[in-house]
Amino acid sequence: MLLVDKPKGITSSRVVERIKKKFNVKAGHTGTLDPLATGLLVVLTGKFTKNASSFLKLDKAYEVKAVLGIETDTFDTEGMVLRRNDNEVTREELERVLKEFSGDIWQTPPPFSAKKMGGQKAYQLARKGISVDIPPKKVTLFSLELNEFQFPYFTFACEVSSGFYVRSLAHDIGEKLGAGATVMEVRRTRVGPYYVEQAKSLEEILSDK
Repeated sequence: MLLVDKPKGITSSRVVERIKKKFNVKAGHTGTLDPLATGLLVVLTGKFTKNASSFLKLDKAYEVKAVLGIETDTFDTEGMVLRRNDNEVTREELERVLKEFSGDIWQTPPPFSAKKMGGQKAYQLARKGISVDIPPKKVTLFSLELNEFQFPYFTFACEVSSGFYVRSLAHDIGEKLGAGATVMEVRRTRVGPYYVEQAKSLEEILSDK
């Protein structure tokens, strides 16, 4: 098992490919991180790949930076801007809306996600211009804390169940505020009992003899 601190701008699959090539082993990750995201990616190698399913259900923790007043088709700043809004939001309004997100909630995954629809990943269909109706799924938000707020930017930390999309959370927060919101940065800090502080950067791992 390798704990990788994934860099920004690379897919989780590409991380696995580079590890396979370097060590000439069978490998697979246990939960996708978007190219925009950084942080803990658990990679299993060799016979350990058989244990992947036991990692998929682990809860996770994230730190997220988002911006108000913008909505995109990907729910993050790498997507196409669909709407802009100049309505100012106060910290009190934001904190009030955050309190509405707690426990079990229904969440619709982003159109550009790894969620499979009819055997194809949603983002593959979206890139072809095919509109997909992704059904909402019940997920759990164990904790949600506002860390910083300087309009239009805010950062929050959250602990969530498996299958949770922080991009959808930011989008839904923006909708409830009537202002729109989209994710700028995501960092996964924990997967079950494993923390990003225990991880090595990808370059460190690839430079190991």
